Amino acid sequence: MDISGKSAIVTGGASGIGAAAARQLAARGAVVVIADLNAEAGEALAKEIGGAFVTVDVTNTEQIQTAVNTAVELAPLWALVNSAGIGWAQRTIGRDGNPDSAHNLDAFKKVISINLIGTFDAVRLAATAMSLNEPNESGERGAIVNMASVAAFDGQIGQASYSASKGGVVGMTLPVARDLSAAGIRLNTIAPGLIDTPIYGEGPESEAFKANLGQNVLFPKRLGQASELASMVVELVTNSYMNAETVRVDGGIRMPPK
Repeated sequence: MDISGKSAIVTGGASGIGAAAARQLAARGAVVVIADLNAEAGEALAKEIGGAFVTVDVTNTEQIQTAVNTAVELAPLWALVNSAGIGWAQRTIGRDGNPDSAHNLDAFKKVISINLIGTFDAVRLAATAMSLNEPNESGERGAIVNMASVAAFDGQIGQASYSASKGGVVGMTLPVARDLSAAGIRLNTIAPGLIDTPIYGEGPESEAFKANLGQNVLFPKRLGQASELASMVVELVTNSYMNAETVRVDGGIRMPPK
């Protein structure tokens, strides 16, 4: 599927995996809308790649729709990458037998709201716009890539909310792809492993921490690069025979309990 001259939306596109995906989609000729809360980084990246920035909190349907409208105004919308997400770590129960020490329920709801509901909201709104596209020679009208995590399969201690949210993204991959097939829209999911993003910080201590984490990877024994995830994003967008699949990009890691 050729995306040259067409628009794409990347949620969480101002940094990390999202930013790498935005750059690689732009390199393929797409006009990319960066949908993120970080205006400074988002606007700088949009300027760099010749795209546009829209302030988007993925729990806000109106802001997602604004991003969709912006993309359609720039060029026909043919791609969506859902990379916005947050993490949270807390055990399900505390050590003192006190209900107040149990997992914060509002935190659990927030993670689900952003990672799962926000992803689905963006899918339904972007796919609606894609359904109006003139199909290409293969009958396609667009492609969507959602970002899950290996935590959907190998959730560690304290990852109940995060794993549940990403497991939901994996779980809806097939049914949503089946829904969208009638409109000629493909949907796939990527489950990243340990990826080197700004979340780990900078400096010697950060590098040592990342090197230690990398020893858990089967091969190569290092953290993945955002560009390696982005290349899979581009493949899933452009390969017309990739549909309804969840692809682990993780160096073969299987996460231990902790």
